[in-house]
Amino acid sequence: MTDIADVQQGVRRFGRVNWLGLRTLMEREVRRFMSVWTQTLLAPLVTAGLFMVILTLAIGPGRGDVMGVSFVHFLAPGLLMMTVIQNSFANVSSSIIISKVQGNIVDTLMPPLSAAELVVGYLAGGILRGMLVAVAIALILFPLIGLGVAHPIAALIWVALGGAFLGSLGLLAGVFANKFDQMAAITNFIVVPLSFLSGTFYSLEALPPLMQTLSHGNPVFYVIDGLRYSVLGVSDSSPWVGFVVVVASTGAVSGVAWWMFRTGYRLKP
Repeated sequence: MTDIADVQQGVRRFGRVNWLGLRTLMEREVRRFMSVWTQTLLAPLVTAGLFMVILTLAIGPGRGDVMGVSFVHFLAPGLLMMTVIQNSFANVSSSIIISKVQGNIVDTLMPPLSAAELVVGYLAGGILRGMLVAVAIALILFPLIGLGVAHPIAALIWVALGGAFLGSLGLLAGVFANKFDQMAAITNFIVVPLSFLSGTFYSLEALPPLMQTLSHGNPVFYVIDGLRYSVLGVSDSSPWVGFVVVVASTGAVSGVAWWMFRTGYRLKP
């Protein structure tokens, strides 16, 4: 009788948090990208290295200091964060869209996981993949250019925040898109512009006033600027302002993702 009463009152059998289910989902997301680590971890490292080499050879030697540091050192944190956020987005969005296209998204929706647990489980995979990519770049590429990290703990926090924000966007994209071409459109027309027009390759000081104002409305700018401050000790804006903007943006986007899972928007027939 007690069990029936609990169910009628909406009390979950697993308690307020289904820790076993949440851990299982997180492990699935991690194992999914670790099983193809050459594509998900090694390839981004190689791509970041190629960006560094090409840009350094093309404009590095003739470019003066930027914000008081060499152009190569200025470029490195931006490339690292750009790689992190793109991989975090890709990890979360691809997991959902592949499940939808293959028709096995029901295997994720049927278990006793709340909408919040689904959001956290998917984000965990995206954040961890981004952090592993960041650590690989910092350990391999940074020493080659003679670059250290001024504030290591802050750098890890900013990497996690960047992964969380773009992972949240990946949740929205994965739920909204029903086909791979729709996902490609979201990536090409939203994610790529947000990451490339965010101060990765330049300081806002070089932009006209209007572009500076528009850039301050881009949360990705604050993610990259925050990591640049953590690595170099210099930034275009206050790291604390950036922290508030990124946390608020991540909360808002993940809140929409929670609503999508809660209502089954574009997930249930």
